[in-house]
Amino acid sequence: MKLIFATNNQHKVDEIKSVVSDKFEIITLKDAGIDIDIPEPHDTLQENASEKSGTIHRITGLSCFSEDTGLEVDSLNGEPGVKSARYAGESKSFQNNIDKLLTKLMGHDNRSARFRTVISLILDKREYFFEGVCEGTIIENQRGNGGFGYDPVFVPVGESLTFAEMGMEQKNRFSHRKKATDKLIAFLKQTVDKN
Repeated sequence: MKLIFATNNQHKVDEIKSVVSDKFEIITLKDAGIDIDIPEPHDTLQENASEKSGTIHRITGLSCFSEDTGLEVDSLNGEPGVKSARYAGESKSFQNNIDKLLTKLMGHDNRSARFRTVISLILDKREYFFEGVCEGTIIENQRGNGGFGYDPVFVPVGESLTFAEMGMEQKNRFSHRKKATDKLIAFLKQTVDKN
């Protein structure tokens, strides 16, 4: 089964491909010859994920999926949330986003947070949603050179390393994106087996 993954983020493609079985071929927007930046104008991760998959489905008519991920920090009332990628502005600078987050968290004792991923799948013209959550803590200083986004300041519950200090295999033991992808893959396998 071929599925278009509606993202331009190669980090996300790599993470998804690392957990997808060889029953499914993931095609990137670049592979599909689509060069557009799909807007994320909505107030929820689910609506943004739906916007992205819906846009690519309208263009191609093919089965596709997309995801939107947000970091939700409890003491900041869920910020940056749906605005995670553009927290410090439209440039989507990982470093500027982290700097803004750490500045806003100064003086807060409660640093609990979670990553939340919502996947929107359009298959045979019907839409399905899958969610994955990873609870953790925002540390005060960045550590690690791997990953992307807020990974250098996020330590998942039950770990001492940040996501940026982990290899892909270790990160996948906790990853919100993997949890959502596992649900997607289980659903797709069921669908394939039925047909």
